[in-house]
Amino acid sequence: MLLVICYPATICLGAASTLNMSSTDESSLLSIKARITSDPNNILTTNWSQGTPFCTWIGVTCSRRHSSRVTALDLFDLGLEGTIAQEIGNLSFLQNLDIGNNSFTGSIPDEIGNLSRLRILIMSNNQLGGHIPTSLGLLTNIEMLDLSYNRLTGSVPLSSLLKISSLRVIAVTRNQQLTGSLPVDMCGPRLEKLRLSINQFVGSIPETISRCGQLKIISFSYNNFTGSIPVNIGNLSQLQILALGRNQLSGSIPPSIGNLSNLDKLDFCSNRLQGIVPSEMGQLPNLTFLSLGENRLQVNPITGVLPKSLGSTNMSASLQNFIANSCRISGVIPGEMGNLNNLVWLALEDNELTGEIPTTLGRLKKLQRLSIRGNKLQGSIPPSFCSLENLYHLCLSRNRLSGELPNCLGNLTSLRRIYLGNNTFSSSIPLSLWSIQRIRTLSLYNNSFNGSLPPEIGSLSSMTGLHLSGNQLSGEIPSTIGQLSNLVNLTLSDVNGHIPESFADLISLEYLDLSHNNLSGPIPKSLESLSDLNYFNVSFNELTGEIPEGGHFANFTPDVFAGNIGLCGSSRFNVEACQMVNTTKSSRNNRLIRYILPPIASMIVVTAIIILLLRHYRRKSSPVPSDQSDLALLERISYYEILKVTNNLDIGNLIGKGSIGSVYKGTFSNETTLAVKVFDLDVQGAFKSFDTECQIMRSLRHRNLVKVITSCSNLDFKALVVEYMSNGNLEKWLYSPNCSSKITERLRILIDVATAIEYLHQGYSSPIVHCDLKPSNILLDENMVARVGDFGISKLFMEDQRMAQTKTLGTIGYMAPGKRVHYSIFQIKYGSSGLVSTAVDVYSFGILLMETFTRKKPTDEMFLGELTMTKWVSGSFPSALMQIVDTELLNMDQEYSRFGRDQVCLESIMRLAIDCTSNFPDERPKMEDVLVMLKKINIELHNTTPRVR
Repeated sequence: MLLVICYPATICLGAASTLNMSSTDESSLLSIKARITSDPNNILTTNWSQGTPFCTWIGVTCSRRHSSRVTALDLFDLGLEGTIAQEIGNLSFLQNLDIGNNSFTGSIPDEIGNLSRLRILIMSNNQLGGHIPTSLGLLTNIEMLDLSYNRLTGSVPLSSLLKISSLRVIAVTRNQQLTGSLPVDMCGPRLEKLRLSINQFVGSIPETISRCGQLKIISFSYNNFTGSIPVNIGNLSQLQILALGRNQLSGSIPPSIGNLSNLDKLDFCSNRLQGIVPSEMGQLPNLTFLSLGENRLQVNPITGVLPKSLGSTNMSASLQNFIANSCRISGVIPGEMGNLNNLVWLALEDNELTGEIPTTLGRLKKLQRLSIRGNKLQGSIPPSFCSLENLYHLCLSRNRLSGELPNCLGNLTSLRRIYLGNNTFSSSIPLSLWSIQRIRTLSLYNNSFNGSLPPEIGSLSSMTGLHLSGNQLSGEIPSTIGQLSNLVNLTLSDVNGHIPESFADLISLEYLDLSHNNLSGPIPKSLESLSDLNYFNVSFNELTGEIPEGGHFANFTPDVFAGNIGLCGSSRFNVEACQMVNTTKSSRNNRLIRYILPPIASMIVVTAIIILLLRHYRRKSSPVPSDQSDLALLERISYYEILKVTNNLDIGNLIGKGSIGSVYKGTFSNETTLAVKVFDLDVQGAFKSFDTECQIMRSLRHRNLVKVITSCSNLDFKALVVEYMSNGNLEKWLYSPNCSSKITERLRILIDVATAIEYLHQGYSSPIVHCDLKPSNILLDENMVARVGDFGISKLFMEDQRMAQTKTLGTIGYMAPGKRVHYSIFQIKYGSSGLVSTAVDVYSFGILLMETFTRKKPTDEMFLGELTMTKWVSGSFPSALMQIVDTELLNMDQEYSRFGRDQVCLESIMRLAIDCTSNFPDERPKMEDVLVMLKKINIELHNTTPRVR
């Protein structure tokens, strides 16, 4: 009887205990919610509510073994603001905690140290301040600690953290104010990644770090470390990244560096290193990035020249970036450097190099950026440079180069920036240079170029900087220069003639220097309209007439007009006053103003009032509400109206043509421009496509979806009237000279697209699969906001979200492959079988990512046989990634650390693209996760301080 009584009691006690612990977890979560001051997506506000099981709350994961105990809390990138509640320390079963990419402030509570089961702790990309609690040293099971990109101060409890046997990752990058020194014993048993960059750490790097055999990443850049590099650093056989740049390290580079056979990136720039660069560095077989710039190094103890070993077989197979600026390197550039056939970036700026540029550099077929400015190089540019088909940045300024420029340079269509200033080049500027239509900067100042500027200069529509001062040019400035609407900086000298009126069309111009020329005539008053013109100099010419005073001319000083004895105007310009106009003419003008203009003005006002009244009357008589446009609520538009607004479907109004119809530009009676999509009813499926698009687009409303205004439908004719997108579609833009060279611009477009697709998948009452996502179906409005259109073969899921069946396929190259796989409980086949799910769009979006950042179509002729776009990208990832991305994306004049940050972001983008294009649909991320990742990459790109890997 005792057993019968006690056994149920034991069960009850256990249940009560579990219930109490679950209640503690729920209470803790509600305390965390209470400290949130902003929840822009209303996730915690609406989802975390009492009355529903907390294990079902968004971001909360509970244990299967221990009923209703929270094991993971994932609030990553929810836009949350507030502070971290100390009750978080009561979630005693918590193993994973990720609150990264939010805006939490305040300090990290000491109670975090109570989470003895915690393995992953991520609080990066917030605004947390205060000290890092020492209680983190009590997290005996922690594997990953990431507190990067915050505002934390004080020291890091490294001594206690490094004693934790499970710890693999410590990341406190870019807190900027963290300080302290490294402990004497730096070796954690399993430590793989140690990221301390962009802080205020001091002291030396202990030799004991050389015993951390598992280390793969040491990132200490942008600190105040002193002392020398550990002599036995070469013992770290697993090391892939060694970043010690921007410190105050001294001494020499230890020869043991040559033992780091897995090293991928080596950054020693901007220290106080001296001595020789050991020849052992030529033994690093996997090195892709090498930066030694801004030190006190000698490359060879006897000759001070670049060693031939840099062109060794080991390095030639891997080295992509070689940067040795300001290293006091003398001697010649060894011809063996032409063996570095994977080199993408070569920079030897501000050294003491002499001799000629070796012709062997023309063998560097993958070279994109070459900068050897600030040396003592002589001779001419080798014609072999015309073989550098991927070169986009050429900088040889501040040398002693001479002779003519190779005419074949104009064949390098990839060239975007050419800097050859401060040399002694002579002869005329090759006409072929004016044919590189996508060139952005051409800097040839302070040479001896002669001849005149050709009219072809107007074809360089992408040009932003043109610097030709200090030469021996002649002739007039061609009026076609006004076609350079993107031009920001312009300097010219030794030209004559007039200042063209077309200068007023240079709407982007900020800097204009026309001083020391032989220009005559007036300063065009139309230049007052240049709203961005901040610097203007026409001194020492032969200009005459009145100096304009409008626009930015009101801010210019007298010195910019000096040396022009014929100029007149305001006394503040230190010139004579202009002579008064004829008195008779003046009085005649006065009579015109006093007696004739007022009656005319009165008539115009009265007429305008009548027109407004008539419009108001018509608007009131119309059944359309006044806050809507006439077209917006039309249920139908007639066939004859379609013909009228498109000029009888004239080919001159044709915007584009697809497999199922054509799109025309139409101008309606209220001067509104819209697009008219006319379906070709002879094409099989056209009727269904029209019905589908009408059905789906009837109630969709989103900023990133093309809006259907109205339609025209009868037995013989079907058309949709949609928003007109002045910048066309993504395909035309991507392969045009106007395509942006900035990663951020292209990424923003892709974020717009991802936002639209995520809305279709998640934000609508029933999920919608677009089924034909490709660049030609992504339209760009006047502000370059992307809109997804063409829903002709889209699929609307049933309420249970099972996959709908269709026989309609998407576009070759963008369709998911026909692989038979298991997805949940359904066995399905994508592509050829016609069964679709939201994973189809994710695959297409992955291809879209690849195409946008490689500028290569998936149907390109290079993709033959087994080679596909996805295999090409994944096969190049990550070591050869920079060889396949669009070179236009890497053409910004920036320091190499920012360049490295862009490389990191491009890697993240391509990694995401590879995940999206998995052959197995259940391995592809959801569109909402894709959008989160893209936004995170975007944040990385906009960080003012470069990310150091």
